[in-house]
Amino acid sequence: MNLLKFSFKTAVWSVAWLLLLLSLLTPLSVLSIFFMMVPGVILYASLSVKSFIWHILPVAVVLAVVHPIYLLFMLVFILPAIVMGNAYKKQKSALFTLMTGGGTMLAEYLLLLLVGSLIFHFDLSSYIKDVVQLTIEPLTNSSSQMINGFVWTPEMTEDVAKQTQLMIPFALVVTSMVMAFITHVIARPILSVMGMNVPKLPPAREWRMPRSLIWYYFLALIIEVVSRQSDGTYWKMIAMNMSPLINLGFMIQAIGFFFFLSHLKRWNPVIPYLLGAAVFFIGPLRIVGIIDLAFPLREAISKSKR
Repeated sequence: MNLLKFSFKTAVWSVAWLLLLLSLLTPLSVLSIFFMMVPGVILYASLSVKSFIWHILPVAVVLAVVHPIYLLFMLVFILPAIVMGNAYKKQKSALFTLMTGGGTMLAEYLLLLLVGSLIFHFDLSSYIKDVVQLTIEPLTNSSSQMINGFVWTPEMTEDVAKQTQLMIPFALVVTSMVMAFITHVIARPILSVMGMNVPKLPPAREWRMPRSLIWYYFLALIIEVVSRQSDGTYWKMIAMNMSPLINLGFMIQAIGFFFFLSHLKRWNPVIPYLLGAAVFFIGPLRIVGIIDLAFPLREAISKSKR
């Protein structure tokens, strides 16, 4: 594999990364944060280490001039970008790249929370409570209560804040993996055009979760029962984060089954995408994933077709 040297194309990706980083203190950050690793991954995967450093140095200088906080943002996103880019260089599987990239991003989120609380005395619980209060403030307005006939009490605000705090681990895991997935979806075809052989994810029809997920599901049910009988927040936090993650696994399994069935039955290519989208909005559809995981459903359908 021939690594590229400085060129107009690679310089464009440096500028793109600079603009993305500068957007983090603007309302655009809600969307731009999910694309933050893309330029870094493309630069590291397509350049030598020395060329990569020369490409990011001007970006770092500009960020330092604008505000030093941007350098911290750059450090946060540069490590998972290097991890994913290095995996591409070594021709690792797409799944390995996603897991290492998402795992690195998750570890950095946890490290930032730890440093923020120990050094800067950042209270995440108070911050979440303030955000929740600000978000639901229109509901507490007396005029809106009179119009809608709905009364929002301070106790309800407190309950929403507590539930949100307990769901932080789930949110961090999902956010990290979504960022890695979006980065792969965008970076892989671009790197392929640039001449790199980047492994693809398996076709959706081959997506399968490990069968042990069924046992984790039963374990989550037991923990949920324990959490209802316990007054502490420890078991509640485990139950509230474990169950959604397992259900997400069942959803992925269901999506894989729909694509498998569509491929086998030669359905219109649009149908599996519609069914896959429906899985996220119609909760009972994940039962398809549970059945497909617990029983050899795909093998039985394949044999019946023969």
